[in-house]
Amino acid sequence: MIGIISAMQEEIQALLNQLQHVSTTVKGMRTYYTGTLFNKKVVLVFSRWGKVASAATTTQLINDYSIDEIIFTGVAGAISSNLNIGDVVIGKNLYQHDMDASPLFEKFEIPILKKKFIVTKESTNLIEATKLFLDSYTTYIDPIAAQNFNISSPKVSYGDIASGDQFISSTQKIKQLNKDLPTAICVEMEGAAVAQICYEYQIPFSIIRIISDNANDNATIDFPKFAGTIASNYAFGILKNYFR
Repeated sequence: MIGIISAMQEEIQALLNQLQHVSTTVKGMRTYYTGTLFNKKVVLVFSRWGKVASAATTTQLINDYSIDEIIFTGVAGAISSNLNIGDVVIGKNLYQHDMDASPLFEKFEIPILKKKFIVTKESTNLIEATKLFLDSYTTYIDPIAAQNFNISSPKVSYGDIASGDQFISSTQKIKQLNKDLPTAICVEMEGAAVAQICYEYQIPFSIIRIISDNANDNATIDFPKFAGTIASNYAFGILKNYFR
């Protein structure tokens, strides 16, 4: 069974709409939707924002369901000039940019684990599924919505992601992140926490991030609208290809 997580209900609504043979269970103030999606047995859940919320949800998924793989999908802010709104990042290494237990441990190192980052599962199939989606993304995304968010010729990148309990919306913070974690290309608030739990339970996982903003002083877009009209349909199209 595959676990699919997002931080916002809107980010997986298109997948929920397609889910068949649905049953629901409420645990820890979260609703877990089990069913069949593109002929795969899945559990869908939105974790809420932040590392604690996503870690708790991931742990619940692993402990209560026969999970073979976890996929987290949602929006992120770009901290690389090579990324544009509407681009997709498939996570490679996941860092916690607010992890700092120095001087006991090096900055960014996860205590006890002796790791500064967690590596995702082999991603060739997911990258190819994303490329296939982006080749025909206009069949999934309303053209007016794409125009409103300035999406044009979106591409997929395979790269490092930085997570933290902070909404990044300043150029100064981006510069600091670029200095501290030069390989990171986007920022969000859940991925590295999901990564750590999956690593500890030895569950393969993937992180899909759709770029919604540039994480700078203009980062306050209409997130529910972007998530519902763009990110949700991206997740639908990408996973439809991936599950084939």
